[in-house]
Amino acid sequence: MDSVVHFEIPADDVSRANNFYKTVFGWSIEKAPMPDMEYYMANTATVDEQGKTNQPGAINGGMMPRNFPGEYPVLVLNVASIEESIAKVENAGGKVVMPVMPVGDFGRYARIEDTEGNTIGIWEDVKK
Repeated sequence: MDSVVHFEIPADDVSRANNFYKTVFGWSIEKAPMPDMEYYMANTATVDEQGKTNQPGAINGGMMPRNFPGEYPVLVLNVASIEESIAKVENAGGKVVMPVMPVGDFGRYARIEDTEGNTIGIWEDVKK
């Protein structure tokens, strides 16, 4: 079963949004070392050396500048094979809205749209 492992929150003013989530929920939000994009890691729980949460059931996420009006938070599911998942999505009536892209040496990411118009992220860990 594929489970939710990450979330992404778009923001019109990332600094303002960071302050909101830090103040209201106590999250730790730090700029990620990604040269090609402005992205912030949002930790809702403490993490280990690999950046995984130490708290069972908790997930961490990210925050980035909003790309277009109407862009909403996205849940990200971990999948065993991103290609197999995309094939299942398309066979079930969904579609790919952001093609597969590598994310450093951590994994590969894509976004799909379900039959109801909801955007969901899918993530495949890099096999080491």
